[in-house]
Amino acid sequence: MLIGYARVSTVDQNLDLQLDALRRAGCDRIFEEKRSGKAGTNRPELGRALDFLRADDVLVVWKLDRLGRSLTEMMRTIDELRLRAVHFQSLTEHFDSETAHGRFALQIHGAMAEYFLDLNRERTMEGMKAALARGRRGGRPKALSEEDLAVARALIADRGLSMSSIARRLRVHVSTLYDYFPGGRTSL
Repeated sequence: MLIGYARVSTVDQNLDLQLDALRRAGCDRIFEEKRSGKAGTNRPELGRALDFLRADDVLVVWKLDRLGRSLTEMMRTIDELRLRAVHFQSLTEHFDSETAHGRFALQIHGAMAEYFLDLNRERTMEGMKAALARGRRGGRPKALSEEDLAVARALIADRGLSMSSIARRLRVHVSTLYDYFPGGRTSL
């Protein structure tokens, strides 16, 4: 039996591409997950898929990195499947754990993927350090400037306006206003 596993890292992302490919491959059942694949992350649907598999079944993923970002973790999962007489296939890279070539290619590809992930992480950190040295901080810009906050304080103190109308005047969501003034009027 072919068992599919599809994963995207965030709830904003879409599983359709992976699901279509897994269905075309003939998967009888597909487990879907919207969680990070970062090493050590709990992925309940992957756990359910692994528990569901029986000897001679095949775990099918759209791409190798859907199993996780750590080479060690991916290879451990594939090796545990092998010990249970369960096979593994990756559609994009055409890996098949039933063949010696497939197992070798899995290890090489996994090592390369981990290498490039680490390289990207290093470049990102270096870029952040360089930006910080130039006085730039990361993250989203503040929604309200100091001038906006002074206006907000005056409007909140007025008591004639609701917090939602003050937020509209400042062109922010009311929850943003409460981020700056957690107690509402009692914050002043």
